[in-house]
Amino acid sequence: MKRIIIFASGSGTNAENLITFFSNRDDASVVQVLTNNAQAKVIERCKKLNVSVLSFNKDDFLQSNHILNILKTSRTDLIVLAGFIWKFPEFIMKEFPNKVINIHPALLPKYGGKGMYGKRVHEAVIQNNENETGITIHYVNENYDEGAIIFQTKCDVNKTDTANDIAVKIHKLEMEYFPKVVEKLLFPKE
Repeated sequence: MKRIIIFASGSGTNAENLITFFSNRDDASVVQVLTNNAQAKVIERCKKLNVSVLSFNKDDFLQSNHILNILKTSRTDLIVLAGFIWKFPEFIMKEFPNKVINIHPALLPKYGGKGMYGKRVHEAVIQNNENETGITIHYVNENYDEGAIIFQTKCDVNKTDTANDIAVKIHKLEMEYFPKVVEKLLFPKE
């Protein structure tokens, strides 16, 4: 059984999608969701789906081995960042090489980096008159949004699109492709 742990900071739609995608399988499962936001909607979603959820603070994450120990004890096969906005610590990545991935709501390397998440990304896309945007799923490294790209897919940006319009298009891509990419990483075809 492949074991997935998700890190999330917000509403948790991607976490819910992944949990649901793997819920009726005997070869993979989301075993836990970890959040740095005790008020995050992802907590409600996890409770409804009967998935363990734990909130933590900066010291648990950055200064102690608390989160690292949870990941080790859980025998984690893949760590998935789904709307998680804190920089991931190197000491955890060293314990899980090429096992930490993130989804970003733009076509990296454009519109990545510290502070580039959610609506901010979509507003930047509009400001720069881009005619397309998309999602990037990538490995996490020591720099925000600079890890090796695993997968990208695009959507059009119309001249009349607002940041909310783009968010809807991006959300649709995330819902369709994120679980499939996670599945391929867990079960690569030889």
